[in-house]
Amino acid sequence: MSLARLLTDQQTRLSKLLALMEHEQTLLTQGSIDGNQLVELAEDKQVVLAELEDMEKLRHSVQQRLGYADNADGARQAAADAGCHADWQRLLQKSERVARMNELTGQMLSLRMQHNQQMLDYIRQIAEKTLYKPNGRNSAQPGRINASA
Repeated sequence: MSLARLLTDQQTRLSKLLALMEHEQTLLTQGSIDGNQLVELAEDKQVVLAELEDMEKLRHSVQQRLGYADNADGARQAAADAGCHADWQRLLQKSERVARMNELTGQMLSLRMQHNQQMLDYIRQIAEKTLYKPNGRNSAQPGRINASA
């Protein structure tokens, strides 16, 4: 497989990953989150990430087999020599966008978890301030005088 083809295939998968991440962010901004949809998205993202990892390993292998250093400079030089430097730049740009979206999604999830924890804490506080004793009697009856003596 040519380097140009590998770069194009990686870009295609990154585009798919971006679409999945955009959908995930849309779900996270809704008031009521569909957990099943998030699970499906996570599974779909894992498949794409595994494919991207396999392709990246292949790209590194091709790069080394062609005699280029196994680093960013070697990748840039290999792309330039193969006439696909623009493809390499687009791949880098998409990769950076994926990283930024991933960071944003992480922040969104963190905020969502903090909100959920605050709600649980609030519910727990309310539950602890029960108005009734275990025997079913009200423990505080304001305005009533205990006249039994």
